[in-house]
Amino acid sequence: MSIFGAIFEFNPPKEEASGANAPRFVIAFRGTITEKDTISRDLSLDLHLVQNGLHRTSRFNIAMQAVQNVASVFPGSTIWLAGHSLGAGLAILTGRNMVKKGVLLESFLFNPPFVAAPVERIRDERVKHGFRIARSVITAGLTIAMKAKTEGSSQRSVAEESFSILSSWTPYLFVNPGDHICSEYIGYFQHRKNMEDLGAGFIEKLATQNSIGDLFFKALGWESEPLHLLPSADLIVNVSPSSDFKYAHGISQWWQPELNLQCSKYRYS
Repeated sequence: MSIFGAIFEFNPPKEEASGANAPRFVIAFRGTITEKDTISRDLSLDLHLVQNGLHRTSRFNIAMQAVQNVASVFPGSTIWLAGHSLGAGLAILTGRNMVKKGVLLESFLFNPPFVAAPVERIRDERVKHGFRIARSVITAGLTIAMKAKTEGSSQRSVAEESFSILSSWTPYLFVNPGDHICSEYIGYFQHRKNMEDLGAGFIEKLATQNSIGDLFFKALGWESEPLHLLPSADLIVNVSPSSDFKYAHGISQWWQPELNLQCSKYRYS
């Protein structure tokens, strides 16, 4: 078994006031490591993530228990979540579940995975926009059909209420346009704004809360929890040149001295 996370405690001397705004704890989760002792398990978790099933894994259960333990043993303490790649997915899932328990944790998510077709890679803006509109209409239509099928059941209200509850949580998402694993967050939030400007906010509101893959899994009766469906976020995009995908997805890019970052705030209403 390999270590996949760590809990850091900041405990400065009482006479020092420099850490007044610092968190008491930072709970961080690593990404996929392609070494012989970790690759098999990590790739298995990556597969669970693609299938919206990371919440069914023992790694998530351990992570969730660790966060809950810290929050309960040190009530009132400031706790931050952090993660990269697979670890960011784990942090998102943990943060989402803590929100449902009434606990909002400030979260810093680097190259978080977005499971969808890499539309952001399309260079022609008209084609890209047209594809996103078509996908939104299809997703909204499937959502309405699924709602009609399950009308009268509690599943309908629970799904909508869950998304509304999550809107109070605003994680920081650090993404790179050259990283197809996370770059779809750029279009996810921007397209929602574009659809509202076009007067099609109702369609996009349904599409934002659902994904075609999630609807497909639920139609088959599989329990599914897509991580990328986030109501609100502070999106930080690294538009500095990236030499290749490995660099664009790597964690080291975020501590380079001169980064060209674009920051946008998205709030769900």
